Amino acid sequence: MKYEQLAKDIISNVGGKENVNSVVHCITRLRFKLKDESKANTDVLKNMDGVVTVMKSGGQYQVVIGNHVPDVYKAVVETGGFQSSAPVAEDDGKKQNPFNQFIDIIAAIFTPILGVLAATGMIKGFNALFVALGWLSDTSGTYQILNAIGDSLFYYLPIFLGYTAIKKFGGSPFVGMAIGAALVYPTLSGLTAGEPLYTLFAGTLFESPVHITFLGIPVILMTYSSSVIPVIIAAYFGAKVENWLKTVIPDVVKTFLVPFLALLITLPVTFIVIGPVATWAGQLLGTATTGIYNLSPIIAGIFLGAFWQVFVIFGLHWGLIPVAINNLTTLGADPILAMIFAASFAQTGAVLGVWLKTKQKKLKSLSIPAFISGIFGVTEPAIYGITLPLKKPFIISCIAAAVGGAILAMFGTMGYMIGGLGIFGIPSYIHPETGIGAGFWGSIIAIVVAFLLGFILTYLFGVGKEKTTSETTPIEAKKSEVKVENVVVASPLQGTLMNLSDIEDAAFASGALGKGVAIEPTEGKLFSPVTGMVSALFPTNHAIGITTEEGTEILIHVGLDTVQLNGQYFTAHTEQGARVEKGQLLIEFDIEKIKESGFAVTTPVVITNQGDFQLETTPQKQLNVGDLLIQA
Repeated sequence: MKYEQLAKDIISNVGGKENVNSVVHCITRLRFKLKDESKANTDVLKNMDGVVTVMKSGGQYQVVIGNHVPDVYKAVVETGGFQSSAPVAEDDGKKQNPFNQFIDIIAAIFTPILGVLAATGMIKGFNALFVALGWLSDTSGTYQILNAIGDSLFYYLPIFLGYTAIKKFGGSPFVGMAIGAALVYPTLSGLTAGEPLYTLFAGTLFESPVHITFLGIPVILMTYSSSVIPVIIAAYFGAKVENWLKTVIPDVVKTFLVPFLALLITLPVTFIVIGPVATWAGQLLGTATTGIYNLSPIIAGIFLGAFWQVFVIFGLHWGLIPVAINNLTTLGADPILAMIFAASFAQTGAVLGVWLKTKQKKLKSLSIPAFISGIFGVTEPAIYGITLPLKKPFIISCIAAAVGGAILAMFGTMGYMIGGLGIFGIPSYIHPETGIGAGFWGSIIAIVVAFLLGFILTYLFGVGKEKTTSETTPIEAKKSEVKVENVVVASPLQGTLMNLSDIEDAAFASGALGKGVAIEPTEGKLFSPVTGMVSALFPTNHAIGITTEEGTEILIHVGLDTVQLNGQYFTAHTEQGARVEKGQLLIEFDIEKIKESGFAVTTPVVITNQGDFQLETTPQKQLNVGDLLIQA
């Protein structure tokens, strides 16, 4: 890592990783929450190469880095082994719409286990491949051990989901694990072998034999191994019960009495009501999914293939992953993730086309690692670094993925396990009983066709001469050392001019982040002061960086410490990488709400390019949007 040594030095001088509760970043600085700030070597950090200054504000220990703080943050997270977090808190006080809440919940529950879920699926997939090729017998000890490893997480999935789900819902993780473990308790499954006591809902879709009762109440025993929906709902109910118990049980006995009663209440309700109802719901969901797919498999394949990468960009794919896992548990096979298998190969082919066609050295160097990671199914570097900024290659990759999806549908390809990504996902399409069949060969044909289409179309049409100019180069390729001269910056705000040195933010006031001015806005609208490209737009929309066509870098930070508002009261009207014209509306913000929340709206406007240059500012104190602000 480029910033590995800097990251090590920062961690060491904030008191070591054991002194760090959490770390996030904003547009210019690392924001640590330390257990004991007195253990931090502030003077050492301030004099460290790569660190602009250190500030303490709002309970945070802020290490000011500058524009490249995202790269330093990644190095700090990887070096310190910290949990990578969004630069804003999870609960920002805003009411999400139900769909966004659903996506957020699903992402939080499944993200922690996806790596090991893919790993165990790969082991199971390769085991099936070895049997199909005759390299192993399904009665051999080697096969049995590999199968046990591969089945371990999937069979006991309720335990893992119990942990992640109840944690998301605000309960104790080990209570969630106990709920999941009870659902897969082996003895219960053996109780269904004998004659039932009686049958409930006879003659209906939900006909169920009853083998045991709990306090005289009939219990419908279900198979919960590998299930998804029952444990998530049970974890939600368990978290609510547990948190209620914490409010009514005395502190002196909370440690054991809260989990004791939480489990005694939650699990009987789960076995009697939640489990059966959730299982039936899962079965209906699986039937409905395959029913929709069977209406027109090819249309389904084209749609999912074409839009999967778009879903990933917006996080919408999380809505489909649990459906796919549910299909595997209830139906034994899943068409959803199968239809999108070619998408990563289409993206990788498009990157190869860019790599061979472009004449830009920087773009070529970015394409090489993006291509390699894409082969193994990790396409974020390709999407965000190459194809999306260039636009046409991304569109072409979606078209190629749609063709791949159609081929997968034509061959009836199904996934039989959650396996690896990219080439490691190929064994996932081997039927566990019949071995290699048409669906498997369809997956091979689909990824080859999608790759070739992505490559050929991008090479021929995706990277023309007009796409090799700096205007359409990805942001990463734009960075260069420039001399700041003949720069004219207009006022982006209506308000009162202030000296930068007079504001209550040491990093900006000292000029460490760049030379410029500050404005006390009277209207909550920020307009572009120059024509150029949005080189940085922080997720909370409170700060924006613009690079002019000449290479001058301008940073505008609306308010002081307003990152802590987590995006409340800010609305962006542009996006990172977009070209903007002078006078174009960029951000709207609610001045009164920001002030009521205890934050100043004083807005620094600075030129961040390092260098020695003379700065002339307007003599006007009252500014209108578009008035001359800075000349350099």
